[in-house]
Amino acid sequence: MNRTAPRAGSDHQLLIQTLTPAGSSPLLTLAKRIADAGCNLADARVSTVGKDSSLVLLASGAWDALAKLETALAKLARDEDMHLVHYRTQPREPDSHLLPYLVEVVSADRPGILVKIIEFFQRNGIRVEQLNSMRYQAMQTGAQMFQAQITIGIPSESHIATLRDDFLELCDSLNLDAIMDPVKF
Repeated sequence: MNRTAPRAGSDHQLLIQTLTPAGSSPLLTLAKRIADAGCNLADARVSTVGKDSSLVLLASGAWDALAKLETALAKLARDEDMHLVHYRTQPREPDSHLLPYLVEVVSADRPGILVKIIEFFQRNGIRVEQLNSMRYQAMQTGAQMFQAQITIGIPSESHIATLRDDFLELCDSLNLDAIMDPVKF
């Protein structure tokens, strides 16, 4: 097997994920390590879930810069309060046949709502690109509520009006308040 090192100038990617207590987010530390290794921070997602903080970072750079970053991350991973995972990944191929749509759902909270929504999309060959959901207590009534924002990729050959009608019919049957609109940039 003939293995050669990638060109020094070519762009490679490293996906980094951490879980830490919310008060000790390593975002600044990781951003500095990425820069110090000679890499760029190509994408970052930060969220607080419960009492913990989750970071998903995508570093890009030459293969040797990523190797330097991997060494620095191995040292950081020894911190007892941090769960850190990293691995090499590939750039995402553009998917121009997918149309981005935003789905928003609000309802009284009950088990299984998100499962039924995801099942609907999967059954219709629709890819979930991003998903944020949460439970909260309504200020006015104190009722337990559910809210979700989902970005989906709809194949361009799909009949959007029929898909939207089917989705809204599902939401009506589940007593969910929902919208499905194109993402506007």
